Amino acid sequence: MGQLVTATQNAPFVIALGVMLGLAGLELLILLLGGSLFGLVDDLLPDGLDGDVDIAGEADVAGLGQSAGVLGLVLGWFAVGRVPFLVVIIALLTSFGLLGLGLQAMLGKLTNTMLPASLASIPALIGASFTARWLALGIARIIPHAETSAVSRDSFVGRIATITLGSAKFGEAAQAKLTDHHGQTHYVMIEPDRPEDILKEGERVLLVARSNAIFKAIKAESQALLDP
Repeated sequence: MGQLVTATQNAPFVIALGVMLGLAGLELLILLLGGSLFGLVDDLLPDGLDGDVDIAGEADVAGLGQSAGVLGLVLGWFAVGRVPFLVVIIALLTSFGLLGLGLQAMLGKLTNTMLPASLASIPALIGASFTARWLALGIARIIPHAETSAVSRDSFVGRIATITLGSAKFGEAAQAKLTDHHGQTHYVMIEPDRPEDILKEGERVLLVARSNAIFKAIKAESQALLDP
């Protein structure tokens, strides 16, 4: 087993598994700190790229829109939108690593040799793509994601958010979470709208504008704003 892992022919597969473990560990750490890497990455995806796929496996082209293009179709094929984007990435990395090592181990036993990394990566990547899609659709069945709950991030403007990780200063964003009108939780990056403001962890703020992936916020000092 040690020789299989340390062989140069298997470097891509070992690296993939290492990255997967790193992402999982980082998500766990951020969760302990009150944030979510998975949710943040999903909310940073451009609108229209988190395409949806029905359980039969056909892309919802109408939902993607013309701006989504090929990337939107690919994400939709992997069920991004029904499951978090990083879940698909972790499934893809895990499948690629395990399938690649399995293939090389089998060839090593049968022929006493292994394929070069570049050649072995081709069938591993193809197999991993289908495996990751199958896993994503399986997760989507367990935790169904209603298409009607999809919202534009522009609709977050005017909502109250709570800073969950770090302090937001002008030019230095912090992570915050909010709940949309469907009751879904979203994680966004925010900065103060006023240069002199510092928005501290745990503070509730009002989102007043959006600039690409960053939202501008002010302190929600009015009780009328804070009341649900």
